[in-house]
Amino acid sequence: MERINDDCGNMYANVFSFLNLPFCEDIASSDADLAILGLPYDLATSGRPGTRYGPGAIRQASANLRWEEARWPWPFSLQDRIKAVDCGDVQFYQGNHEEFVQRCEARAGEIIDAGKTLLSFGGDHYVALPLLRQQAKCHGKLALIHFDAHTDTDEEGWIFDHGAMFHHARKEGLLDDERCIQVGIRTWYEQNDHPFEVIDADRACQLTAEAVSDAIRQRVGDGPAYLSFDIDCLDPAYAPGTGTPVAGGLSSNRVLQILRGLRGLNLVGMDIVEVAPAFDSAGITGLVAATLGLEFMYLVADRKDANA
Repeated sequence: MERINDDCGNMYANVFSFLNLPFCEDIASSDADLAILGLPYDLATSGRPGTRYGPGAIRQASANLRWEEARWPWPFSLQDRIKAVDCGDVQFYQGNHEEFVQRCEARAGEIIDAGKTLLSFGGDHYVALPLLRQQAKCHGKLALIHFDAHTDTDEEGWIFDHGAMFHHARKEGLLDDERCIQVGIRTWYEQNDHPFEVIDADRACQLTAEAVSDAIRQRVGDGPAYLSFDIDCLDPAYAPGTGTPVAGGLSSNRVLQILRGLRGLNLVGMDIVEVAPAFDSAGITGLVAATLGLEFMYLVADRKDANA
């Protein structure tokens, strides 16, 4: 029988990479515009564990998206604008924080230095810190667009803590404080804890999505911006599979509208973190995470075409 090698677009066969993208080991010689990197690390988790399985769950869920030639409501097909590859996962010896950081920084650095836009799947939110270090090496101080239920700026948190990495990022000089903004916060914080602008969950739900996007754009400006998305920004009704769920969050539709409102911003990278599939109902958390990743890819493709 003749072997069929083409992608038939189904949602169950050969689901290995994100959106069935080709795997790439030698990123420096690749002509890709964007690269996916999995970070299966959850040693910094304070709540329910299991985000080490997040990258795999997001890739599996992406099979539900790969049959569409174009993502609604974008008016173009992604593959017509950019090339993307999946670089697999960073591997490290279990329990070894330091080795994870070294390997994460090394692999992320290879991808960023090769001129690729990096989309990373966690893992717990601590992974944002080594990623920001490599982004800042390339782009200088960054604006931060942070979606989360928590500020993650705990000054008493130690270095390997998924609730303290943005405090440490500030101490290390990675962020431009006046260009950082957080969306969806609904756990206690002091107004003077940090200088970031905060659009808490109540405001983010009461304002129009366009108003939230406009506030982000005004805060971030034209400089390089990094997008960090903790899946618990969403209400647990839309993302139950996470370690520290907090009721009263945003809907998946509202978040997607806000992201689409960021068209044209200089987004240099994104992480999507805290997906814990063991607590996921019907795979909906993995699906929304995969959809957010695809939305980011469209933002990158749209800006690339505009700058061509």
